[in-house]
Order: sequence, then structure tokens, then C-alpha cells
Amino acid sequence: MPKHYRPAGKKKEGNAARYITRSQAVKYLQVSLSVFRRLCIFKGVFPRDPKKKVKGNHHTYYHMKDILFLKHEPLLDKFREMRAYEKKVKKAMSKKNKDLAERLLTRKPTYTLDMLIRERYPKFIDALRDLDDCLTMVHLFAALPAIERENIQAERIHNCRGLSLEWQAYISRTHKLRKAFISVKGIYYQAEVDGQKVTWLTPHALQQVMPQDVDYKIMLTFLEFYETLLGFVNLRLYHSINLKYPPILDPRLKALAADLYALTRYVDAKNRTIEANIEESELRLAQLQDQLPANEPGALMHLVEDAGDEQEDNEETRACKTLFQNKTFFLGREVPRESLLFVITAFGGVVSWDGDGAPFGESNQDINYQIVDRPTQGHRFISRDYIQPQWVFDCINARIILPTEDYMVGKVLPPHLSPFVDNEAEGYVPEYAETIKRLQAAARKEILPMPGGEQDDLDNAQNLLAEGILDRTKAKETAERKKMMMIHERQYHQELKKEMEGMQYTSVPESSNNGEEDTDDMSHPEQLVQDDENMSKVSMSRKKRRLYEAIKISQGRKKANVEALKTRKKNIQKSKKTTSNSS
Repeated sequence: MPKHYRPAGKKKEGNAARYITRSQAVKYLQVSLSVFRRLCIFKGVFPRDPKKKVKGNHHTYYHMKDILFLKHEPLLDKFREMRAYEKKVKKAMSKKNKDLAERLLTRKPTYTLDMLIRERYPKFIDALRDLDDCLTMVHLFAALPAIERENIQAERIHNCRGLSLEWQAYISRTHKLRKAFISVKGIYYQAEVDGQKVTWLTPHALQQVMPQDVDYKIMLTFLEFYETLLGFVNLRLYHSINLKYPPILDPRLKALAADLYALTRYVDAKNRTIEANIEESELRLAQLQDQLPANEPGALMHLVEDAGDEQEDNEETRACKTLFQNKTFFLGREVPRESLLFVITAFGGVVSWDGDGAPFGESNQDINYQIVDRPTQGHRFISRDYIQPQWVFDCINARIILPTEDYMVGKVLPPHLSPFVDNEAEGYVPEYAETIKRLQAAARKEILPMPGGEQDDLDNAQNLLAEGILDRTKAKETAERKKMMMIHERQYHQELKKEMEGMQYTSVPESSNNGEEDTDDMSHPEQLVQDDENMSKVSMSRKKRRLYEAIKISQGRKKANVEALKTRKKNIQKSKKTTSNSS
């Protein structure tokens, strides 16, 4: 009998029982392929990659438990009802029975995804963890034009725009924004909500080109789910700050396309009303507290509440809230208004712009910074700085007010550094990043090494002595201690090397009495590191040794990239010097 022979009537085992192909799943559920895709997107079911593909490598496989999960979904019955309804309407129209067709159009079956949201995200923190793609998709469709042939309706676009602006208004007024970076794809933002970092991408405020090789039907299915999810999240966030949802906007500002400003005004007005009510309640409670004896439980309750309010904002939120405090900005017509309005208000600034619905005009004397993006500026006010938009994003990433000299109108801007990249982990720190570090240290009144210096230089006793950090006695003790550590380390490596070679020895040779060996110990630190690596590799298993070699290869590539960047930097500086000398 063959090894894989299965008698008739016996159940399948292994991967043949656990996994099912897509065509088999569609046939099992008795739905079309488009309905199957919608169900998988709504329920969060995704294809699997089994180690042994029973039907071949050219099939898409799903887990059998996921398909059984879809089989009992109430949406499946709704989709079948909608398909039967479409057949009835089509049949009535083909028979030219207009009365029946009109009656059927008023009884179209509908469905909601509310239960699916609660099923997939039982806790609010789960929804926040899965919000990155949701925000990116909603912000993308908020910037797209309505196209009938792709079934992108204007109503969906307006809904996406409203949801995205409601999210931005909450982030702005609660000062939850942490990072922002302008790239070719768009503007990346990162906010911290309830301890979860949420990162999303918004397209630039330009006319969008619709590519032809994109399946918009799949994207619209994802969008349908993400709209419901973001609506639930916004509802929870607005209720957490005691605001009614959905917000009621000023129709005049909405007609002037100042939706974000209208939302921020709504949030501010509600917060002021709540604060006034709280102050009135606290005054009434304070009058009642005087009538209570000191040992009553309610006598000190207001002190506990005040302490809780003080601890509500963490240190980073307070730093973000006060970065642009008491700073007033005015935006030119050519700059992206919504992104700058969102970013500046999130960090405590006051903003106006050149256009209808602005809170104040360009001639206001309280304006500190005017943001323009043109080669020259005609009329100027002496009491303000004229800067380019990159200055705002660099300031919020550095958490300090940077000097405006390099960001003036018409100047070549410094490099826009990404806050999502760890320069120290990458092994290359750009020159402008070192400048920002020194400015941050000066703002905190700390001491930093000069540019070009390494962190290991602080371990050197002579450098510490030159900086005045250690006196001469401590410097001498540090140097002697470092020398003895190198001697003992070399002695330890020699013992390990002899033990690995299987050599017999009676005693360890004295190395501390010989001055030449001391200098030899100090002159070959690279050899010590290499010997240590070789001995460690001998004791590794084959799997760990291959993993270690792969890590070393990746580190070598990273080091080569860093060296290429340094070489390119030197060549650019050399070319600048030659051009300046020739001119």
C-alpha cells in the first residue's frame, strides 16, 4: 500500500484538512469571488502560506477555520438578499413594470458594520493599534476627486474629509502630535493617543493623478470598513473630553472651506464652557467644604481631584503644548494651509491666513512669524520674521525654537531630517543633526562634545583633564585602572586560547612585571576583539553561527553605506571650496 494512500470514506489529515484553496472556499460558501473578497476584508481573514501546498504552488490557500468562521457570518445572508433584490429590480425593469421597480427601489436592503467593529476590536486600545492604515486610507480618499466610472462618489469623499478633520481637530486640541515629516509621498504624522503611537500619511494638497492599474473596488471595500472604524474611534475620543459627537460646525466657515478652523473653534468653545462650569462647581463646593469638619471624607476630596488633574498631562505633552505658546503665525496663500494649521495649533500656536474666514489680517501687530514659500517677499513688516514652512516642522521635531537665519525667504534650506530614523543606530549622524543636538543641549544647559568627537573620547582621561572635568589625580588613577584592565583581559584571553587548543600549562606567565608586554597589550586591542569573536563562534551551534554571520554581513553593508555617505560629503565640501575659490 502506498505511503500516502487514503481509503475511501476516511477523513483528511494534515494540511489537506487544515487548508482550502480560494476556489474551493468560494464554492463551499456559494458566493461570487467579489462577495468572498468583501467578506474577507470585513472579517479580517487573510490568505495563509502552508509549508506543504497540497494543490500546488499556483493556488491561494485559506485556513479551514477561517472559512467556517465566514460561513456563520450574518453579512453573508445580507449579501444574498441584496443579490436577490438586484435580480428583482432587473427583472421589473426588463418587463417595463415601472411601478414595481419604484416600489423595489424604496425597499433596498441595507447593512451596517457596527457589530463587526465590536467583534474585531473588543477593547478601544485594539482599535488604536490598527488605526495606521485606516487613517492613511481615509486621508487619501479625502484628497481624491469624485469619479463616477470608478464608483468614487462625492458623498464618500465629503465623509472621508469630515472624519479626517475631526481626527486632526482632536489631536490638535489635546496636543497629542509628536512627529511630522515632509516626504515626496506626502506628510507623515505620528501622534500618541492613550499610550499608543499612531502613524499616518497624508497626501500633498495637489491635484491627484488617478492611475489605471489600481483596483479601486478593493480600495473602496477597505474604505467602507475604515470609515466605520474611524467614526467609532472619533466618537470615543470626543466623549473622553466631554464633547458632543458629531460636532456642529459654523456654516459660514464650512462654506469658506475652513473646516479645520471651524472644528478647532468648536472644541475651544466647548472647552471654555466646560471650564466655566467646573470653576462654578468648584466655587460652590469650596463654600460647602467650609461647613464640613476636617475629619469628614469629603473635606479633602477636591485636593485629590486637583492632584489628578495635574498628573493628567505627562512631560512630553506639556512640552508640545508650550512649544509655540504666545507665538502668532500668519500663512501666505502659497503654503499648505491645513497641514500648517494642524501642526502649529497642536503645539500651542495661534494661526491666521490670507483668505476668507481668517481670524485676523496680515497687518496685525501681534504676528511673530509669517510663513511664505516664494523666492522674494515684496512688502515686509519689521516686527516679524519671514520664514519658509520647513522651519515649523524642524522645530516640532527638535522640540525647540530653531534660529530663523537658515530658513529665511530665498535661502537654500538645510536638510530636512526625518524624526523616524535613529541616526545613532544607523551609524551616521548628519552634520545638521549634530547642530540641532548642540542647540537642544544649550536650551537645557547641558555639556555636549564638540562635533566630530566620539563618545569614547569621554572615557579618555587626558580628554577629561583637558575639559576640566577631572583633576590630575583622578586622571592618573583612571589611566592606570584602564591599563590594568587591558592586561587582565589579555591574560584571560590567553588562558581561554590555550584551553581551546588543549594545551597543558602549569602556571600563567607573569605579564605585569614586563614593561614591553604591557605596551604590547595596549597596542593590539583589535586582535583581542578578533580572538574573542573566534572563540565565541566555536562554541556556537550551526544555526546561531549562520545567524551571527548574517548579522555581521548586514553590519558591514551598513558600515559601507556610512562610508559612502562620508565620502560623498567630503566631495561636496571640496567642490564647494573649489567653486568659492574660483569665484
